[in-house]
Amino acid sequence: MFRKIVIIGPESTGKSTLCEMLAQHYATEWCPEFAREWLLTNGRDYQYDDLLTIAKGQIALEEEYSEKVRKTGRREDRKMGSEEGCFSITATTNTNDETPDFRTSGLPDLTQPLLFLDTDMQVMKVWCEYVFGDCHTWILNRIAERPYDLYLLCKPDLPWVQDELREYPDEKPRQELYHIYRDMLIQQHTSWVEISGGYEERLQKAVQAVDGLLGW
Repeated sequence: MFRKIVIIGPESTGKSTLCEMLAQHYATEWCPEFAREWLLTNGRDYQYDDLLTIAKGQIALEEEYSEKVRKTGRREDRKMGSEEGCFSITATTNTNDETPDFRTSGLPDLTQPLLFLDTDMQVMKVWCEYVFGDCHTWILNRIAERPYDLYLLCKPDLPWVQDELREYPDEKPRQELYHIYRDMLIQQHTSWVEISGGYEERLQKAVQAVDGLLGW
């Protein structure tokens, strides 16, 4: 069975880092944010209709990575690191405290292919409504027709890190967005888990949640 896990939360909460670490841990793929590449190319002065373009690009990117996982089941560059199939992950923060360095050894054998997603249409809906007070019907329709298996909600308890694309350095909008995401998850039917703490603690909580999903 092909499983999709979405990592969501306010900006600068370690979502991309967690996606990458989980993909390494489970020897699989993770789908990045299409918005980042679009904004780097087109600039930060986006309009309401641009978010529909970004949403469509995100769906196309998700399908591309989904097809990779369907074809391979696991990333070809990842191998078991021990005869027992046990695994360990070490994450250490780098000198500027922005993202951790991490190494994996002894990865578990996947019988259920996984794809980790850095965003989804629920995030696009929140983005549309938070900035413009409305959401494209196309995005709402994709939410209704695209089920996922687990959400990991990253709490804004990591320090905010400057980035050329980030918009909300102040604590107030970060907390507002976090509670918007939390309320959204409470009101839908897919299982979700809050992820908090430092990078290593975040990874451990996420692995525990995913292992639970897989019945390990």
